[in-house]
Amino acid sequence: MRVDKPGRGSRADLPLLLPSVSGPCDHEDLCDGVIFGAKYLGSTQLVSERNPPPSTRMAQAQEAMDRVKAPDGETQPMTEVDLFISTKRIKVLMADSQEAMMDHALQTISYIADIGSVLVIMARRRLARRPASQAHGHRLYKMICHVFHSDDAQLIAQAIGQAFAVAYSQFLRESGIDPSQVGTQASQGATGSGYLHNGDLDHFSNSENCKEVVIEKRQGEGLGVALVESGWGSLLPTAVIANLLHGGPAERSGSLSIGDRLTAINGTSLVGLPLASVQAAIREVKSQTLVTLSIVHCPPVTTAIIHRPHAREQLGFCVEDGIICSLLRGGIAERGGVRVGHRIIEINGHSVVATPHARVIELLTEAHTEVHIKTMPATTYRLLTGQEQPVYL
Repeated sequence: MRVDKPGRGSRADLPLLLPSVSGPCDHEDLCDGVIFGAKYLGSTQLVSERNPPPSTRMAQAQEAMDRVKAPDGETQPMTEVDLFISTKRIKVLMADSQEAMMDHALQTISYIADIGSVLVIMARRRLARRPASQAHGHRLYKMICHVFHSDDAQLIAQAIGQAFAVAYSQFLRESGIDPSQVGTQASQGATGSGYLHNGDLDHFSNSENCKEVVIEKRQGEGLGVALVESGWGSLLPTAVIANLLHGGPAERSGSLSIGDRLTAINGTSLVGLPLASVQAAIREVKSQTLVTLSIVHCPPVTTAIIHRPHAREQLGFCVEDGIICSLLRGGIAERGGVRVGHRIIEINGHSVVATPHARVIELLTEAHTEVHIKTMPATTYRLLTGQEQPVYL
């Protein structure tokens, strides 16, 4: 293994950003980028659901290897390459010229498999065109599978898993969360056991979804937002915009939507604070005419995907009147993105908005393999359906 250190500059704050995450690489090196030598055998494409069970991913990796590897007795074409791995990107570089053959953002890597001395890296490329017969089924994605040969295949796979874990820990710290209070092992997305929070890490760490919004308003005027909690079990515990006052400053800005996560106000982090504290922070800026909000754009309805191999396996959450009221810490539901305080809207394509409680339990009990549950914060649901009147700040 060679370590590449392209111009780090000043890194005096590095020890604060990098908690302990086990793996074969030094954390500082992973931030800058490490390089492993390998032989590139080829690439192929597969069509797949976004988050199939690990057993399916492994079968896909095996299929990709079988497609690319030359039949027994024939010469295997291969190219000497360097695999560049960092907490931001994975690149495949020509060993001699260092010209980039492939370049993937880390968050697009869906799976890594080491099969003996063969390494398969699967990257999500784009949404595949769905046949009419699947128009109402699960979304399908094109996965490009890169196949390599290396005596260090297992070590490389571990390094990529470690890169996910370090990136996750950095994201938590930048969001004001102590990683030791959340845990990083389950977040090793591509190699871990459960695609923690169903891609929330990818969404929250994607800079395209994070932005700062400057709200212009009159002195003494409120922002015109109604807030609710994101729900226990959320990867990013903070306030969610549940409604916008018609004609209010927030709505006039045109930059905020129901479902957006509020992470900071005027540069002060709001992540992890109780809802009452967030509301108090917003009231404190009432006298100001310009207020800067840091947000993560999110849809109001979230989809939890629970991988449940057998119907007899406990889902790990309780439901009362359609609302998730408790959650087993570390269970398959939490790993799938289920959140306490959310109202279940749909189960595996079946709307349960007006469904009796017994039928909801029946649908959950019967579901296995993959359970797709669409939810939104219960307070948001009640506001949008007119069951409650919003309190605007």
